[in-house]
Amino acid sequence: MTDAKKKEIIRAVKFTFFSISAGLIEMAVFALLEWLTPWPYWPNYLIALVLSVVWNFTLNREFTFKSANNIPVAMLKVALFYAVFTPASTIGGNYLAETVGLNDFIVTVLNMLCNFVLEYLYDRFIVFGKSIDTKETK
Repeated sequence: MTDAKKKEIIRAVKFTFFSISAGLIEMAVFALLEWLTPWPYWPNYLIALVLSVVWNFTLNREFTFKSANNIPVAMLKVALFYAVFTPASTIGGNYLAETVGLNDFIVTVLNMLCNFVLEYLYDRFIVFGKSIDTKETK
């Protein structure tokens, strides 16, 4: 196995573990909002998603992609991803939860799985693609 392949595998594993931690944050916040508020699915999901995105972006920029790129530019690219993903997943999730009657937690897990795959590809090739491994290590 080449060094480049090993680096990509390690990068994917790191992204997975950081995404799991972000998923735990998202589920914890979502659960608290579900249990403590009378709100419908969508605001609970939206608040939990935003908090997990900030966490995930911060860790993956620093440790997975080791990027020295411009933080506001990278955040803008991530915001553009979520400008599409968030409405689609919020409307779709709300439809599945409120109209179809699928359990809110199952809907949230489905959204998280879609987010995991799509965000890795987007981050790897668009947000950090040209700046991977440019951060100086101490």
